[in-house]
Amino acid sequence: MRNLILASSSPFRRQILDKLNLEYSCISPDIDESALENESAEELVARLSASKAQKVADEVSNSLIIGSDQVAVLGDEILGKPHTHENAVKQLQKLSGNAVTFLTGLSLLNSDTGQCQTEVVPFKVYFRELTTSMIENYLRAEEPYKCAGSFKSEALGIVLFDKLEGEDPNTLIGLPLIRLVRMLEKEELNVL
Repeated sequence: MRNLILASSSPFRRQILDKLNLEYSCISPDIDESALENESAEELVARLSASKAQKVADEVSNSLIIGSDQVAVLGDEILGKPHTHENAVKQLQKLSGNAVTFLTGLSLLNSDTGQCQTEVVPFKVYFRELTTSMIENYLRAEEPYKCAGSFKSEALGIVLFDKLEGEDPNTLIGLPLIRLVRMLEKEELNVL
């Protein structure tokens, strides 16, 4: 029996993966997440999700390793994690009234064969017109400073939106389960 490993320290990704009732462990890969020159958002998340899985594969054998990475894109601009209150305010002001696409790179790497499946899964979020007080109240309530786009959709952040558009709501939180199940099945790990 192969081990299943989530190459992440994200509690949100763990919560999502828990839905599948599979035994797995977590190893947090330490990689440089900087974008390369002229790298598109899609290329960035695909590369980072595969790199996270590969970094863990370098340490283990007999494992299926899940790597995931996500960015928010407004037009051609990649929105990172704000880290500070001031940056989060600016980010939410920019998102107000706009549609933002979240791109999640998902990789499943077989550490024994080296076979790596990688996909980029989009999810679109349409933001309401946000007032200054809405932004301030939201940021005080949730402090989403380590979240791309400055919000947590799985909690109070949902009040910032007009609508959501995508095949799998788990994608927005950072782990597209529908695609992951298909990848696991290709590796002969059936969830049901």
